[in-house]
This record gives sequence, C-alpha cells and structure tokens, in this order.
Amino acid sequence: MATVILLPGRERPVIQRHPWIFSGAIAEVRGNPAPGAVVDVYAHDGSWLARGFWSSTSQLRVRLATWERTQLLDETWLHEAIARAITGREKWLHNPAIACRLVFSESDGIPGLIVDRYGCYLVIQLLTQAMATRADQVIKVLVDLLAPRGIYERSDAEVREKESLPPAVGLRWGEAPPRLPVTLITGLDQLASERRMFADLQTGQKTGIYLDQAINHLRVGAYCSDADTLDCFSYAGGFALAAARAGARQLTLIDASAEALALAADNLRLNDLSIPTELVEGDAFQILRQYRNEHRQFDVVILDPPKFVHQQSHLQRATRGYKDINLQALHLIRSGGILATFSCSGLVSADLFQKIIFGAAIDAGRDVQILERLTQAPDHPVLLTFPESEYLKGLICRVW
Repeated sequence: MATVILLPGRERPVIQRHPWIFSGAIAEVRGNPAPGAVVDVYAHDGSWLARGFWSSTSQLRVRLATWERTQLLDETWLHEAIARAITGREKWLHNPAIACRLVFSESDGIPGLIVDRYGCYLVIQLLTQAMATRADQVIKVLVDLLAPRGIYERSDAEVREKESLPPAVGLRWGEAPPRLPVTLITGLDQLASERRMFADLQTGQKTGIYLDQAINHLRVGAYCSDADTLDCFSYAGGFALAAARAGARQLTLIDASAEALALAADNLRLNDLSIPTELVEGDAFQILRQYRNEHRQFDVVILDPPKFVHQQSHLQRATRGYKDINLQALHLIRSGGILATFSCSGLVSADLFQKIIFGAAIDAGRDVQILERLTQAPDHPVLLTFPESEYLKGLICRVW
C-alpha cells in the first residue's frame, strides 16, 4: 500500500477527522498509487493517522474513510458502510413509493458515492476515482441489500472533471427506470402520502428531483395560504405544489425550461390541485426586472436558484448574482409579505448568504426580518467533522 506523508503541522485536521487532504498539505508520496487506490496517511513524525482513497489528478488528493488502523477499505467495509447509511434512513423505507437519499458521500463515510432511492429504483453517482473503480462492487452491495428493480447511473456532475473522469450515464443493473410518481418525505416519523411528484431519473435535474428541499417545501408552503405566490427557478414545482396545498390564491412559476414548467403543471394535476397558475418560461433575472417595471406585487416570493459558484474564483461574481436576484425580489413583495430565499452553493457560507440578503435589503430600502433558517432535508445529514456537507441554506423572511 502506498503511503502519504504530510507536511509538518498539517496533521491536525486529519486528527479531527476531516475527510479531505489537499495536495498542498502533502510532503511526500511513497509508492505509486493507482487512481482510486487505498493509501495510508502519516504525520511528518511517522505516526499513522488515517486511511483513505487516492486521487491522481484532483487538488483534493486523499479522501479519508477510516481512522482505525485495523479497518481495511475492502468490499466488506463497503458493504458495512452502505448498510449503516441505509439503516439511518430506515424510518422512510417502509413506504415502497418513497424517494430519499440513502448514501450521502463523506457524510456517510463513503467519499464520492451518492445513492438516491426513487421507489423501487436506485440512482447512483460515482463522483471520484475511488468509487468509479469500485462501481461493480457498489452495484453488487446495493442489489444484495435492497433488491431494486433497476439501478441507473447519473455520474454527470461537474466534480468528475477534477477527477479526470468523463460523464457516465446509463443503466447499470436491472430495468431502466420510467418517468414515475414518487412520494416525498416530511420528517423522521411521518410519510408524505399527500405529496407526490413525477421523477425523471434518466434526464431530470440532479438524480431526478431535488430531494434535499423536501422539508423546505412544506416550511415555505406554510406561509402561502391565500397568497399570490411567485416561484422562481421552479423546476418540477416542489414549492408551488406545497403552496397550492396550503391554499395559495394563485401561482406564478418562472423557469428557463419549458419542459420543467410542463412537469410542474403535471405535478399539480397529479395531486388533484386546481389553482390559477401562470407558467412563465425565461430568465428569472430579466423577468423580475420586467415585473418591477410593471409594478407587479406578490405576497410570497420564492427564490431557489441553481448553484451559482463552483469554485473559489467564482465566489465574487456569484455573490453579485445572489444579491441582484434578491434585490429584484424584494421590490416585488407587498408590505408584510414573505421572501423565501435559498443558496445551494457550498462555497457560500450561511453567514455570507445572510450578509448578501442584508445588502439587498439595504439597497431595496426594505426592513427584513428573519423568521426561519433552513437547511437540507434530514436524509442529507451534516457530518460534524465535515462542515462542507452543509451546502444548502435558506431564509424565510418577513418584508416590510
């Protein structure tokens, strides 16, 4: 087994069980590890620290998976790690139609592996060299543990480029998943039999739908009773669906994709919801400016944009984008109305995001109160030693 020697003074994050080691922390690599190979990590004084997986091209050179020297990162480890992750979601699994995340990469101790369940189908993402080279093992374990009808791969995330891995999309086992209705979670002890959404596992966003917002749909929907509601970047209509169920007066959905808007309309019909709905295809930034010029007003405005920042060099531009979209939204909200605003950019901290909304409020001349702080659904747990796993942040605000 190849070994990685850290520079003096760079061992503390490893001792504190942070799972990432960047190239700048490495003094020496002994041996010639293959892409995705298991490596041992030592402090500069020669003491053993941890064991993880080597990446030959990424700046993130080692992803750690165990701090127990006797633990081998073999197929037995993989089976036990996936089984433990699934056990953590067992409260949701007794509903055969439920959709939820079963494995969340580093947060579940399996760096680079995402597994989402949509009823009797699984969608996997193999985002690192280590998981890509173990694809057959992953599939075997999932079949043994869950006996799904089919396993579909959606390894098309941009992070694979840093691992020198091409996109990989297609059926990996069993039957190809159809476009199917699934049930969303509401919490640890409840089922959401009243909320069903169509999921397109082969071509939909992420692995089909945005599972991480399942709880937030309900939290935002609670403010939408008898409200003129504007849902920007609406995609499949998760927030619109919750708003309609809560008794919204009317809905306006904005998305750049006509297919997404059609899917949102299908989801409203699937849940037997008939409500005045305007579907607007186009750039949300431009449309909000147009609405401001037209003096349109709403009781609730929801902003759930896609990821604006993918690397540190994009952060300043992204903060301008977040401020601009929130500024335009603040001009459209009636006094006493609600702004529900989100960022899924991991590089934008919760503190920075709040400062961005503060800046937008000052420029808009509005008084804004934070009513609730939101994060990802509990099937996307945050590992305490890995704060980067808390990527989704949201604010529900009262606007005066």
